[in-house]
Amino acid sequence: MSADEAVGRLESGMTLGIGGWGSRRKPMALVRALLRTAVTDLTVVSYGGPDVGMLAAAGRIRKLVAAFTTLDSIPLEPHYRAARERGAFELMEIDEAMFLWGLQAAANRLPFLPVRAGVGSDVMRVNPGLRTVASPYDDGETFVAMPALRLDAALVHVNRADRRGNGQYLGPDPYFDDLFCAAAGTAYVSCERIVDTAELTKEAAPQTLLVPRHTVTGVVEAPNGAHFTSCAPDHTRDEAFQRHYATTPWPEFAARFLTGDEHAYRSAVRVWHEESGRRPQKEERS
Repeated sequence: MSADEAVGRLESGMTLGIGGWGSRRKPMALVRALLRTAVTDLTVVSYGGPDVGMLAAAGRIRKLVAAFTTLDSIPLEPHYRAARERGAFELMEIDEAMFLWGLQAAANRLPFLPVRAGVGSDVMRVNPGLRTVASPYDDGETFVAMPALRLDAALVHVNRADRRGNGQYLGPDPYFDDLFCAAAGTAYVSCERIVDTAELTKEAAPQTLLVPRHTVTGVVEAPNGAHFTSCAPDHTRDEAFQRHYATTPWPEFAARFLTGDEHAYRSAVRVWHEESGRRPQKEERS
């Protein structure tokens, strides 16, 4: 599929999960395509990065479920912060492990999973809807009953995929992209390159096949599709461009970089690097 075809299946009001972590391996080509649609009123579930920042700045989020929203080298995502400070959307802020257990519950079609994370913390105070559950065994321990984070759709980005939907990561961390896909009714996987199935395990271990095809609805080939976030080992984070994004008023940034397709976006980024005297970072092929 193309990025536009994938996001063309999304609808306003959906619960949308977005893979990656902070400013690492985010499906930015799909996020940019989504921003070119009229889809809005979303509940976004994400270990948040610029995906959340852009959607928040554009007014597309009704509710955010997240453990954090960061650009990594810039600790707090500024466009997210600005939207949150003006009360633009509802926030369910939870512990990272609670988030993981919520995805696990949804992937296994369970209503909730018990987790120690959050017990005795302000997570319970700021989320009065959360409940606790007591162990039915002799220990009698009390746990947070983390509700399933059920997703209507998920967007993730990986290094390689085949046309059937098997997705492969080649970097140091798988994050939780497989759980996003398993927890969703539909899942769209973008990748740096589509290869034949046999190529997936030719130079990498089978354990790198993070995303199984039966959890995937569509595959999008999107070279440099995580830009400006990192996608190791294919490309590093474009720190100069990320700083530009973080310090530019959203209307100005959106008008220059989000009005066209991916070819137009890459051209605009290239021109910006030339104008600013910075060389665009080269892709490192594994």
